[in-house]
Amino acid sequence: MKRLDDSRLRLGGKELVPLVIGGMGVDISTAELALEAARLGGIGHISDAMIKTVSDRRFDTSYVKDKLKLYKYNVANPDKSAVQFDLGRLAEATRLHVASTMEAKRGDGLIFINCMEKLTMGAPRETLKVRLTSALDAGIDGITLAAGLHLGSFALIEDHPRFRDAKLGIIVSSLRALQLFLRKSARTHRLPDFVVIEGPLAGGHLGFGLDWAQYDLATIVAEIRTWLAAEKLDLPLIPAGGIFTGSDAVAFMEAGAAAVQVATRFTVVKECGLPPKVQQEYFKASERDIEVNTISPTGYPMRMLKNSPAIGSGIRPNCEAFGYLLDANGNCAYVAAYNREVAAHPGVRKIAVRDKTCLCTHMRNFDCWTCGHYTYRLKDTTVRHADGSYEILTAEHVFRDYQFSTDNRILLPGG
Repeated sequence: MKRLDDSRLRLGGKELVPLVIGGMGVDISTAELALEAARLGGIGHISDAMIKTVSDRRFDTSYVKDKLKLYKYNVANPDKSAVQFDLGRLAEATRLHVASTMEAKRGDGLIFINCMEKLTMGAPRETLKVRLTSALDAGIDGITLAAGLHLGSFALIEDHPRFRDAKLGIIVSSLRALQLFLRKSARTHRLPDFVVIEGPLAGGHLGFGLDWAQYDLATIVAEIRTWLAAEKLDLPLIPAGGIFTGSDAVAFMEAGAAAVQVATRFTVVKECGLPPKVQQEYFKASERDIEVNTISPTGYPMRMLKNSPAIGSGIRPNCEAFGYLLDANGNCAYVAAYNREVAAHPGVRKIAVRDKTCLCTHMRNFDCWTCGHYTYRLKDTTVRHADGSYEILTAEHVFRDYQFSTDNRILLPGG
């Protein structure tokens, strides 16, 4: 039987184990997790989601506290248009996170950063450019453009000295999305080095509507492959979403994929940033405990556990400290929903907001339990202790299982 390790991903002059660990924010895909992937010869992602929070945790900086202090006067004001990020400090936080990770890298693999377009941060174009250029400045091996079409992202960095050196890729969920990106980026005369094709079973934000179940990752991958062949374009395709075993990965490799991207099984490893108590919730989940809802202020549907504390929470918006989803006019769908409920329930101390959530605060607190479709299968990847808890795995154990397993088998710890 074929194993994933029988193939190699070729990017530039490097040959890599064709396994990519996705970039889960906020600091769920930690530097430690990405470093393990690189040490083992694959690709690991860090995420620049809420980069100042991540920096404060890793380096004892005070970016969040300082921003809140600066805008504290505006906390009770429903108008958040005055809240802006200091671009110099944003660059500094990004460089800190990236540079320290790259300095610690060992092995033959690569480390990429996942950069979401939907983090509009009150100045979409300006903040995105700073995040991209700062990551390149700090020596990141590559950038994966995520959560958005990124139609102008290549143009933002085309003058950077590493624009043609670093590995640059895009996440899409359809052929049309890829075609739009290629068309808009054509004037930079720079093709992406890889394309991650994220299917409907992925975790977190989805590139599909609530009709996600009508779509199939293998079908989308085949459609994109056929179009690329007709256009005589040779772009490495990396399927993602619902690839739970090494055998799942091999099936995509045999269909022409260059590698696969995975994440769900790495949510329950020691190197992941999720607190152990939350990891146990992932292990305990059944299939009926997982839903796709529309509570994200980004406008994208999002897959998560139904018992996430973020669902229905009516906490006050914390834009003065965070504000990562404020658009260019200072608007956020959660802020609008919160103000609506406050106006509808005068004098009530604790309100509930059912249709949206404060994604910044809840992701920062690990209270928004986004997950992949097959999270309910995690309990089958480990052993259960006498006290009812499940054994937390190591990133190396899961990586090696993907790399060497056959016949849809999953290696249990100690096996």
